[in-house]
Amino acid sequence: MSTYRAFEVTGARNFELVTREVPTPPPGHVRLRVESCGVCHSDALAVEGLRADPAQPIVPGHEVVGVIDAVGEGVGAWHVGDRVGVGFLNGHCGECTPCRRGDFVNCTDQPQTGTTTDGGYAEVLIARSSGLVRVPDGLSPTIAAPLLCAGLTTFSALRRLDARPGALVAIQGIGGLGHLGLQYAARLGYRVAAIARGREKEQLAVELGATHYIDSSAEDPGAALQKLGGADAIVATAASGTSMTPLVPGLAPRGHMVVVGVSMDPVSVATTDLILGSRTISGSLTGSAIENEDNLEFSSRSGIRPLVETMPLSRAPEAYERMMSGQARFRVVLDATA
Repeated sequence: MSTYRAFEVTGARNFELVTREVPTPPPGHVRLRVESCGVCHSDALAVEGLRADPAQPIVPGHEVVGVIDAVGEGVGAWHVGDRVGVGFLNGHCGECTPCRRGDFVNCTDQPQTGTTTDGGYAEVLIARSSGLVRVPDGLSPTIAAPLLCAGLTTFSALRRLDARPGALVAIQGIGGLGHLGLQYAARLGYRVAAIARGREKEQLAVELGATHYIDSSAEDPGAALQKLGGADAIVATAASGTSMTPLVPGLAPRGHMVVVGVSMDPVSVATTDLILGSRTISGSLTGSAIENEDNLEFSSRSGIRPLVETMPLSRAPEAYERMMSGQARFRVVLDATA
C-alpha cells in the first residue's frame, strides 16, 4: 500500500475522509497498520475544536491496536510484525525533569495521540516507540482497544489506593469507565459498591462484580456508603462534579476519592468532610506504557472485558456521535480492517 484512509477533523465535528501517502517513520518512531481504535469521550478534545488550533487538521483516536510494519532509526526493542497498542500518551521524551525522575505520565514533551498528533481513526499510525504497549495474544484487537485508555484509567486509579483486600471500594457511574472499574475492583479483591442513577443497571453491576448497589436518585449515596461502614475508597467516573460532591461524606476515616471522570463543573467539598476523618481527594491521569502492559496482562489473565459495539472505520463520524449521545453500551470500537 502506498496510500491509506484517515478521517481528519477541523473546527467542531467537521469530519473529512481523506487519502494520504503512507509515511516513513522518523527516528525513534514506528509505523502501525491499525486494526482497531476505540472511540473515547476524550476524543472530544479534537472533534469539538478544543485544541489550540482547531483549524489544523488532526486525526482523532487514542485507543489504537495495530501491527508494526516499519521501524524508524534508533528503535531496537520493537520489530516488524509486533502487535502493539497506543494509548492517549504517545510516548515520553526521556529527557525532561519528570522523565528523569521516572514520572513518565507527566512528561512535558509527550504528544497526545489523536489530539496533538494524529490518532487511530485511520488505517496507519505513527507512534513514538516509548509509548508502545505489547498486546497479549489472548486479547482480540476489538477487546484490547478500550482497555488502553478506559481500562488503564480505572486500573491506575485503583492501583494508587492504599486499601486492604476486602476493603469497601465504590465505583460511581456505570458507563464506559465504570463498567470496567467494577471488574477491576472485584478482581483485585475488594468488596465493591456500584453507584448509579436508577435501578436499570443493578443486575449488570452485580454481574460485573458489585456486591452492593446504590441508586443515587433514590437515596443519598454518601449516607448509603456510611450504612455499609464507609468506603475506604471511591473511584468517581461520572462526567459530573455535582454528582461527586455528595460522595465525600461516604468515605471512611482516611478514605480516598480518586476522580477520573472529566467534568467542567466543580466538586464542592466542605472542609469538615476532609479534616474530620483525614479524608483525601485526588485526580488520576491514565498511566505509562509499561503500566498499560501490566493492565492488559492483568485483564487478559483475569477475564476483564469491555462491553463493545463495533463499526467499520468508514462510519467513524457516526460512531463518535453514538458515543457522545450516551447510547453506546458501553464502548464503540472502529474496525480498520473492515
